[in-house]
Amino acid sequence: MPRPQLALNLFWRTFAWLALLLAGAVLAWQYTFKLLEAQPRALESAEQLAGLVKLSRIALEHTDPINRVAVISSMSRGDTVQVRVAETSDRWLPYDTSPFATQLASELRSTLGPDTVVARSVNDTPGLWVRYVVGEDAFWLKTTPTPLSISLNSNWWWVVIALLATVVGSALIARLINQPLRELAEAAGRIRDGEYDSRLDENTMTSEIREVNMGFNRMARELAKLEEDRAVMLAGISHDLRTPLARLRLETEMSVNDEQARHFMAQDIDQLDAIISKFMDYARPNETQLRETKLIDIVEREVQGFRDPDQIRFRVQVSEALKVFVDDTELGRVLLNLFENARRYGHQPGEPARVDVSATRQGSWVELRVRDHGPGVPPDRLQRLTTPFYRGDAARTAASGAGLGLAIVEKSVQRLGGQLSISNSPEGGLLTVLKLQAS
Repeated sequence: MPRPQLALNLFWRTFAWLALLLAGAVLAWQYTFKLLEAQPRALESAEQLAGLVKLSRIALEHTDPINRVAVISSMSRGDTVQVRVAETSDRWLPYDTSPFATQLASELRSTLGPDTVVARSVNDTPGLWVRYVVGEDAFWLKTTPTPLSISLNSNWWWVVIALLATVVGSALIARLINQPLRELAEAAGRIRDGEYDSRLDENTMTSEIREVNMGFNRMARELAKLEEDRAVMLAGISHDLRTPLARLRLETEMSVNDEQARHFMAQDIDQLDAIISKFMDYARPNETQLRETKLIDIVEREVQGFRDPDQIRFRVQVSEALKVFVDDTELGRVLLNLFENARRYGHQPGEPARVDVSATRQGSWVELRVRDHGPGVPPDRLQRLTTPFYRGDAARTAASGAGLGLAIVEKSVQRLGGQLSISNSPEGGLLTVLKLQAS
């Protein structure tokens, strides 16, 4: 099935949801703090400021004009609260610059009167300024804006730290949640590659993960047993069939007088013996020992096994310097099956099969190409060529082979840690590419 164009793995999806949830919780908590704690405190401070304004107004109202100058002079020398005379030339900026500041100014006006002016600077001097009227004179009371500047803007540093902690915590939590699933996926991949001895930890603290791991291990043991039974069964059948075939061949040679009939019967027996060999190759265990080997030596050894130029001819272009990490017997079996497949089907009627063998170095890999000059395979059948017992040629009969040649090639390439691809060559014929580990 085609994969979706955009897909997130479980780790990033879990991380995104956790981060979004915790970040929302941080912002909601900050907003809640502002509503339930910060704003009430600021409004309380506004009431205290209104009390100071009322106190200074009362002091100035009950002071005669001569002593009022002295009172204002003494009040203007304060560090936190200062009172000065308002002039008509004063320049001031309104305090209502945010919803919170508008609410605070409204509270002051409702307490002190609608003619009260609240400013954030007067004559370029910042602060919290309140202008009020005493008789015919106007005065400014100035105080620091710190108690009344509580808002989200003053706490962004804390929000940033909280969000960073949220991201790190979400990543750690997502990793802890997804680590068992990652281990399960890796173990399933090893099972798929034939490593049936893969096991998961059955002593983990999480009960659900422990049960999953125990079930997976039971499945792996059952698969290993089934694979072992299958291999033993195929090997036993192949071994048991060879004895009556040997007797049948001997009896044919001794009892059949017609030389042509004897020849055909011997060919049928040889073909049955070859099919049994395919079964045994397919049932072999997956153990290989890789070592450094010259690729040309293996190729030439297998090419020399096909001595009849009337049936198959080779053109080999493999450098003497190319070396690969392989099991030479396993790679020889791969080439034997590919050459035999080309001998049977990789030629035009009445002509010998022509096989091109070439190899090139591609980074840490060596690409070995085997191409015949036959009719190729229909594109809709290419993907099924390595399926056991599948025959890509509809004209073949049940007596022609077991349909295991390319299936054996695929298994052998997997044992060698390589990659296999089969396609129709643009120049015609079937092209098989083996990617082997370079040394």
